[in-house]
Amino acid sequence: MSLQDPRLFGKVAVLFGGSSAEREISTMSGTGVLEALRSRGVDAHAFDPSQRELTDLKREGFARCFVALHGRHGEDGTVQGALELLGIPYTGSGVMASSVAMDKVMTKRIWQADGLPTPKYVRLAFDQQSREQVMAVPDVLGLPLIVKPPREGSSIGVTKVEGYSQMQDAVTLSAKYDADVLCEEFIEGEEVTCAVLGFGLDARALPVVRIAAPEGAYDYQNKYFTDDVKYHCPSGLPAEEEHEIQRITLAAYRTLGCRGWGRADVMIRASDRKPFLLEMNTSPGMTSHSLVPMSARAAGIAYEDLCLRVLASAALDATGGSQ
Repeated sequence: MSLQDPRLFGKVAVLFGGSSAEREISTMSGTGVLEALRSRGVDAHAFDPSQRELTDLKREGFARCFVALHGRHGEDGTVQGALELLGIPYTGSGVMASSVAMDKVMTKRIWQADGLPTPKYVRLAFDQQSREQVMAVPDVLGLPLIVKPPREGSSIGVTKVEGYSQMQDAVTLSAKYDADVLCEEFIEGEEVTCAVLGFGLDARALPVVRIAAPEGAYDYQNKYFTDDVKYHCPSGLPAEEEHEIQRITLAAYRTLGCRGWGRADVMIRASDRKPFLLEMNTSPGMTSHSLVPMSARAAGIAYEDLCLRVLASAALDATGGSQ
């Protein structure tokens, strides 16, 4: 589809808000996307699935959806499945890739099966969280380690555990957001992120963004509500490191079956500069602090044009991921 004539998109719903723990961030993302699309002449409308029935999309004649939802009931394949049934093309990954990528444990299993580097982990299912089982985790992963909910994002419910005495509180916090708990080896080093646009062999990695957070605290508050975090794009990394991160990100994206766009979070281990994949975001943030717009800008793509490109990639699984 040509990006020149926005009328060809028809009536567009920007889905944002939703009912997940990331509702606030989704609202910020969706508002930015909505304004960008309208500024380019797209007939775009706000649509909050937590306030309205998705069947309204069909009844009101929407031709496609820009999914700016984050977290559960938005990024996890559920909305994607509903849109498949309604026959309305949508942005981002399809049902299976969305649901798999939302679950960090399933994602890691697939990456490991394909030989892609990701930190060691222990999954504590809801019925495996006795004191003895919790306290045994550092013996497997070492300290420090990370405890987090496997199906949340935006650093919600995440704890860096420095000693055994912190384990129980960390698991209790994580379990407030998800019945299962993911305990992960801590990779000491630099955090980077790499965005991808496209589908299959045509997918391309954008420039890597290097993240420098105060005392390494790249948490929810610092991600969205302060200017304390410094982002470097161009990353300043040696060319061979940048290329390797882009290579494994593309491999990670393709092996999960992602399409449209996505963003992988990666740690570079300080001791040997080896990159480790942490997670794949299939509905990345589009706020003023977000990383995909920053990376796109470094590649010469303005925020408004990025929104149009993502919208142009809207598709259905039923048509093989093509418009």
